[in-house]
Amino acid sequence: MGKIKVEKDCGGIEGLYVIEPAVFGDARGYFMETYNYNDFKEAGLDHVFVQDNQSASTKGVLRGLHYQINYPQDKLVRVVSGEVYDVAVDLREGSKTFGKWFGVRLSAENKKQFFIPKNFAHGFLVLSDTAEFCYKVTDFYHPDDEGGIMWNDPEIGIDWPLDEIKGTEVLLSEKDKAQASFEEYRRNTKSL
Repeated sequence: MGKIKVEKDCGGIEGLYVIEPAVFGDARGYFMETYNYNDFKEAGLDHVFVQDNQSASTKGVLRGLHYQINYPQDKLVRVVSGEVYDVAVDLREGSKTFGKWFGVRLSAENKKQFFIPKNFAHGFLVLSDTAEFCYKVTDFYHPDDEGGIMWNDPEIGIDWPLDEIKGTEVLLSEKDKAQASFEEYRRNTKSL
């Protein structure tokens, strides 16, 4: 191993990992492996990814908090340009950290990756002028399978670094403006 450094159970939440790849640089630039199945498996991350996604966003864009209902996905996320504050919220039924969140800065500069297991809500806030965000997932996209929780739900209490986007409004999609509260999420989940 030795090609990646792994921080497990981030924020005391079982299953969350922050991964730092080994970066080999010189005057010409750098090289790194962003994913190596053997290294990840040795670190306890034995997953088969079936789809890669990429998005571009401007400063102040907040995407999330999203989760999958019937086809949950493990996600391995990273930033290839710019910087974001990335957040995962534990939605695993019976988890001792249910409703708890953890956030990490992901940037092209620090090259960190964040592994988010199934049954977590996920979102990120763009801190730089622009950011390109990449993520690998373990199930295919199902358009009618996405749920959401309001990004600023007071019960969850995510400490988004909004002071770093001063002068810029938080930009949400129409769908994210209408997401459910955490209380509504819990109520709807119990009725299923």
